[in-house]
Amino acid sequence: MLPPFEEAEGLGPQDATFVQDLIAVLEKHGNLERFGLCLLHDHFPLAADEILVETNDAETRTLHTRVEKANGTMHSKPTQWRFLPDVHHSRRAEFTGGPYEAVLLCDPYSGCPTRK
Repeated sequence: MLPPFEEAEGLGPQDATFVQDLIAVLEKHGNLERFGLCLLHDHFPLAADEILVETNDAETRTLHTRVEKANGTMHSKPTQWRFLPDVHHSRRAEFTGGPYEAVLLCDPYSGCPTRK
């Protein structure tokens, strides 16, 4: 369960050591320019078979997010993940095998590939 947005605590001065450690790990693995952080939170509940999909409109410079069925979406490029400590699988079948799950996918209109 993720906290509602209003209750989710963002980064603060108390997180400086954590962020420095994370930067060091990302740098060690050559991923400093590839990954960052996002605040995990809920605006509404998602069923186990649902996933968020983002689209953007470059002309109006807007970003939109909607819910789709995970096994029915045509969008295949995850853009946000959530870690699953002590769990060796995701509740979403297409992302099994790792201690993380995708929580947001990119839409092909945003330049992301569709599933073949």
